[in-house]
Amino acid sequence: MLRISRLTDYATVLLAALAGEPGRVQTAAALAEATHIAAPTVCKLLKQLQRAGLVSSTRGLHGGYQLSRPAAQISAAAILDALEGPVALTDCSAGHGNCEIEESCRVSRVWQRLNLAIRRSLYDVSLAQLAGLDAAPARLPALEREMKAAATRAPARSS
Repeated sequence: MLRISRLTDYATVLLAALAGEPGRVQTAAALAEATHIAAPTVCKLLKQLQRAGLVSSTRGLHGGYQLSRPAAQISAAAILDALEGPVALTDCSAGHGNCEIEESCRVSRVWQRLNLAIRRSLYDVSLAQLAGLDAAPARLPALEREMKAAATRAPARSS
């Protein structure tokens, strides 16, 4: 099953809280209180997000954290990469040379295509959309077309 970790989920909640007040520097303690995430977890995640360049920190009496760029310019892919590394469905999806049967495998190209489609979808969703700050909802046209096509192919159910 494809699933993000709880820490990645919490990191997204923290980023959404920062996105909700752009330009405002917020302390780790204030973020912990606002999000109901334990303070040690907040500190750990903020350090990871800072290392990844998604947040910046200011030291001193009025110090704290803020987004390093506008929420609309931070993709869901960047958030996942920061916490979990690049998405790779299979070893071969992570790049050449990661699988011992790569030379004879018949399915690797399809897995790579699927991996690329997922990455594109993650790049198409911004932190602003995740945080509910973007007036335009996240749109995934290919997925919407597929869902419509599946609905028209589905047999009618009798009551």
